[in-house]
Amino acid sequence: MIRPKAASDPFTPPATDYTLGERICRARDSVGLSTAQLARRLGVKTTTLQGWESDRSEPRSNKLVMLAGLLNVSPTWLLVGRGTPPQIDDAPAANASMRQSLDRVQAQALALVDEIERLKLSLDD
Repeated sequence: MIRPKAASDPFTPPATDYTLGERICRARDSVGLSTAQLARRLGVKTTTLQGWESDRSEPRSNKLVMLAGLLNVSPTWLLVGRGTPPQIDDAPAANASMRQSLDRVQAQALALVDEIERLKLSLDD
């Protein structure tokens, strides 16, 4: 008779765990890197990293360790989801909002400079 594995079996991750690819993607998002940026840092092609994230292929052990280091997670968490997951950082969203505000203020400043130049020219006439 085959017995089902006990829920406490350390080698069987719970059914709610993400796949390796989903964990890579989640960790990459938490550090605010694009797929291309992370691929460049790992020394692999973007398509290779996309293959890992979509679970079409898996990284070799040396790349997995490097990946864990770049993403600030343990290799064990990447492989099986055990341990501390990455903390989701709101900084990228805050940075994007700040960037939009900065772009808006710069556009206003350029418009003011143009207006000043126009007024100077009209005074000189």
